[in-house]
Amino acid sequence: MEDFNEKKFTVVKNHTAQAGSIKQEEPFATNKIRLSGLDLARLEDLMEVWGEKKFRASQISSWLYTKNAKNFDEMTDIKKELREKLKDEAYISDVTIKKKQISADGTLKYLLEYKDKNTAECVLMRFDNRANLTACVSSQIGCAMGCKFCATGQRGIIRNLEPYEILEQILTIQRDTGLKVTNVVFMGQGEPFNNYNNMMEAIRLINSCLMIGIRRITVSTCGIVPKIYDISEEDLVPTLAISLHAPNSGLRSQIMPVEKRYNIEDLKKALKFYTEKTGKRVTLEYVLIGKLTDTRKCAMELAHFMKDLKCNVNLIPYNPVNGALEFKKPDKKDVMKFKFILEASGKKVTVRLERGADIDAACGQLRGRDCG
Repeated sequence: MEDFNEKKFTVVKNHTAQAGSIKQEEPFATNKIRLSGLDLARLEDLMEVWGEKKFRASQISSWLYTKNAKNFDEMTDIKKELREKLKDEAYISDVTIKKKQISADGTLKYLLEYKDKNTAECVLMRFDNRANLTACVSSQIGCAMGCKFCATGQRGIIRNLEPYEILEQILTIQRDTGLKVTNVVFMGQGEPFNNYNNMMEAIRLINSCLMIGIRRITVSTCGIVPKIYDISEEDLVPTLAISLHAPNSGLRSQIMPVEKRYNIEDLKKALKFYTEKTGKRVTLEYVLIGKLTDTRKCAMELAHFMKDLKCNVNLIPYNPVNGALEFKKPDKKDVMKFKFILEASGKKVTVRLERGADIDAACGQLRGRDCG
């Protein structure tokens, strides 16, 4: 039994014809094999089944993940007979761009439609003074965490994304733009740790197929404490960013329901375990909501919270979200005061540069549906 995609393929040896044939149990409209999401080992298995030489898998992998081929005719160094077989028995992707928006600052936001007609968003961020191209990817369709300041949480959870569906967000960006994504952040829709196994498999694919180093992959979580311990033990450990957003349990529980299950002190213990086990710093993400989380008192409490934690801090001025009318953007002077207080503790503190707010692509604004 072979498992080339998420579907099952039965290999039937046929010594009188080719080396094998494939029968697919297909619940959807096609009986072809999806190549997107197959790593080199699985492509090699497929070539063996088809009676092709092993090196053909490397050629196909290069076209899929390095050259961003959109169709089989582009694969010019592959013999015509194999290209025809690929057309007959396989396809590259079943993910389509439903909508694309371009911000005044160059940020690109894609609304992608999957085979079940559900949609999710991903974003490509470009910065004038940096060579890096960062893809912000979603891990779920919707989100169950219900953070009060986040648009995705208003949608609720629909389903987890499969590993290839996460990978396809990056591939779609690269095929559409012709650019090479250099950094990946799991900061789109969903709580990555609530889709832990699929997230980790996607990270492995991103690392091995797209050759993006693990140091350039960041996972943001609102604080699912058991999974922080789990990821600390992985052989491939991404950088961890924590959506903290408040310096104490009382305030955090007002805006983040997760606090009632995994409180801030237990979260800190897990973060210390991660930093000691991996040697990596964590990033504390902190949303500055005007007159709520941006006060001097909050800054002093946060400075105390992080003083014995190996961390950096990323301050995020609140981005307006429909349905959260009680929250306001912070004044710029309050942002700088907050930053100054934290810097006095000796930590590296940055203010997140707002990208794509005019197309609802900034932090907390992704909805994953076409809102017109």
